[in-house]
Amino acid sequence: MALRLLQVKDRNGTLQVVASDDHGAAHVLPGVASTYDLAMSAIAAGQSLAQAAEAAGKGEAVDLDAALAQGRIALPIHHADPAHFVVAGTGLTHLGSADGRDKMHKAQAGEHVTDSMKMFQMGVEGGKPKDGEAGVQPEWFYKGDGSCLVGPGEALTSPAFALDGGEEPELAGIYLIGPDGTPFRLGFCLSNEFSDHVTERGNYLWLAHSKLRQASLGPELIVGELPDSVEGTSKITRGDETIFDKPFLSGEANMSHSIANLEHHHFKYDLFRRPGDLHVHFFGTATLSVSHGVKTQDGDRFEIEARPFRLPLVNTLATAEAAPVSVRAL
Repeated sequence: MALRLLQVKDRNGTLQVVASDDHGAAHVLPGVASTYDLAMSAIAAGQSLAQAAEAAGKGEAVDLDAALAQGRIALPIHHADPAHFVVAGTGLTHLGSADGRDKMHKAQAGEHVTDSMKMFQMGVEGGKPKDGEAGVQPEWFYKGDGSCLVGPGEALTSPAFALDGGEEPELAGIYLIGPDGTPFRLGFCLSNEFSDHVTERGNYLWLAHSKLRQASLGPELIVGELPDSVEGTSKITRGDETIFDKPFLSGEANMSHSIANLEHHHFKYDLFRRPGDLHVHFFGTATLSVSHGVKTQDGDRFEIEARPFRLPLVNTLATAEAAPVSVRAL
């Protein structure tokens, strides 16, 4: 039975760490201030995260469905200093993920094979290396730091200058760098790796710009391994109307890269092994509403569900007010 960790505000707004099982039975971990603190204590004690949670004991029971409905479930993990929470990811990692990207860039490429398709094919051929070997490196992008993450029920806010605000239903790995620089995977979350696909479509080199946006993490951090195949749905509603509803597949059985290969190519850089830092790494998707002609607008509701996650990830779309920036000489 999988352990899930959540950060839930009590009736007074104080954050508590909650442990839950597959059936939704949940209890507070007494004396644990944050998931980050629990993970750091597990590393110091030479324990697994599950062992540290068990050692904390059982506090009061928590009704997670009620807490979610009341907006009391926060991000499953956070860093006290968001600048030490690295948010990044990889694309073109899922079987079928190149189709939408290839269509976006075909107009610029003419009849030539696009860079997207070349990158995808490289992953198919070399993204799942044998144990002890490094496979081909994936596409990689930076999204920001912990200040760009929003929790369940919060709005995903697109900048005023954005051309689009589109969902990307994904799995994300959560990592903590230990005192000696060792990356520890804490578990996996549902996520919405929110992006600007219209900007990206304009020129492949604008991919970096299109990714500098907010993203959301689902309520639960599942500790341990995931099934080889994760099946879920991605839905967008506008008022009472469902304007998009498609299945999405993830997990290594549906990926052209192994998770270990994606992890290797992220953490091979010394910069990303700074003790005490958190990392969230988005693993990619093959299901995008923009590929089906959907144009999102403010107020649209993104709903992502997938087993083995019990609780959904729901966010609404909003647009920030324009805030012109000027640079002054000092």
